Amino acid sequence: MDDITLARALHVLAVIHWIGGLAFVTLIILPLARSRHGAEEALVLFESVERRFSRQVRISVPLVGATGLWMTYRLDLWDRFVDPDFWWMGAMLGLWFIFMVMLFAIEPLLHVKFENSVRQDPAGTFRRMSHLHEFLLLLAVLTAVGAVAGAHGFAFF
Repeated sequence: MDDITLARALHVLAVIHWIGGLAFVTLIILPLARSRHGAEEALVLFESVERRFSRQVRISVPLVGATGLWMTYRLDLWDRFVDPDFWWMGAMLGLWFIFMVMLFAIEPLLHVKFENSVRQDPAGTFRRMSHLHEFLLLLAVLTAVGAVAGAHGFAFF
């Protein structure tokens, strides 16, 4: 197995873990937390799942970036970032950047504020959290569809 094949395999597996986990949290965990009657019960449910997934995704998201960078470098694909036919390359980079900032900068800074917000307004806080996750999942799905279709020769423009 050459380095490009290994990088591509690791890249796809890490994306599956990252986006699959995002879908699980968005479509399963947040609705379950929202259905809880007490703020503490909702917070405990969400935090117990989120804490475990957060540790894992802090590995898979940087791995996606590292393997993506390696493939771009080795295959000399830099020009694709300015070609409209390869819009999905920029979308992948943008989505990755958003999650890196969220995971390593925003989430640690806002963790205590989130817990306090849940205790004060559980319904509103989980509603806002759900909307944010739904938006991010939509971006991820559109990016994945574009990347898979584009990598197999489909041009949207």
